[in-house]
Amino acid sequence: MKSKLEYIWLDGYKPTQSLRSKTRVETDFGGTLEECPMWSFDGSSTLQASGDDSDCLLKPVAIVPDPDRASAYLVMTEVLNADGTPHLSNGRATIDDDDEDFWFGFEQEYFLWDTKTNLPPGFPRNGYPGPQGPYYCSVGASNAHGRDVVEDHLDLCLEAGINVEGINAEVAAGQWEFQVFAKGAKRAGDETWIARYLLERTAERYGLAINWEPKPLGKELDWNGSGMHANFSNKIMRESGDEAVFTKICEEFGKNIERHISVYGANNDQRLTGLHETQSIDMFSYGVSDRGASIRIPVGTVEDGWKGRLEDRRTASNADPYKVAAAIIKTTKEGLA
Repeated sequence: MKSKLEYIWLDGYKPTQSLRSKTRVETDFGGTLEECPMWSFDGSSTLQASGDDSDCLLKPVAIVPDPDRASAYLVMTEVLNADGTPHLSNGRATIDDDDEDFWFGFEQEYFLWDTKTNLPPGFPRNGYPGPQGPYYCSVGASNAHGRDVVEDHLDLCLEAGINVEGINAEVAAGQWEFQVFAKGAKRAGDETWIARYLLERTAERYGLAINWEPKPLGKELDWNGSGMHANFSNKIMRESGDEAVFTKICEEFGKNIERHISVYGANNDQRLTGLHETQSIDMFSYGVSDRGASIRIPVGTVEDGWKGRLEDRRTASNADPYKVAAAIIKTTKEGLA
């Protein structure tokens, strides 16, 4: 029996990497990661190599059933140089969390995008729909636009075994969100990227694209942007019951603004203005239940006796979850050292 293995990777485009994929056909494949062979691709076509030395390697790191095709699997890979070392574009290789001490929950916002009008569905060809307000968690054709795509995507993720914990319409017309949670930073990144891939491919069938930009409609508009709020914890945070632990971590984040902003997504300055539930990009703040802070301390963490998570609200929708997790882990460890 022949199986289709869809190898997925991130290209070398800057400032924001794109998803790429190609199909490999294997005979008598048992569906395990160990059976997925290393593969190669033309890196000169993805800005990852020069034409005179173009071979890059694809190392399989996660596999799930492809819910959209028969006898098929989705294989998330990381890109290696021809000598087997991590490629410069490989954010996954920078994560220092092999023991799954860190848990991550990413709240991925995005706009559905009509490629013919170059606007989100629900937008008139000239001008804008009514101001934000009625679209958040909305029901009905007047306010909810693109639900078929979103529901199909959710079903496909669940069938694939991706731990999507929920979806909702967001504050702007045509804007939506899904949430992914995983124990282990690498796994969280793998599942978020596979979920993004499935969303892109699902939207294709409807003639729609996905706009991951943090402020695709321009910062001058009185609209929220798109983020990827990063919820995180490690064992100390989940079990210590000590407010001082959370204070130390937050204070350390405040000392390392550039470390985080540098990997929190391109054009994030258009979103992090200090308005629309954001803190200014060059400032840092934290507070309990404060959605205008850089880091929000959820009220549940406090009510549970200072046991739980933090939410970094600065992360843009187009950020690489691998690089985001790597920065968060580094700063958290430094704060607790």
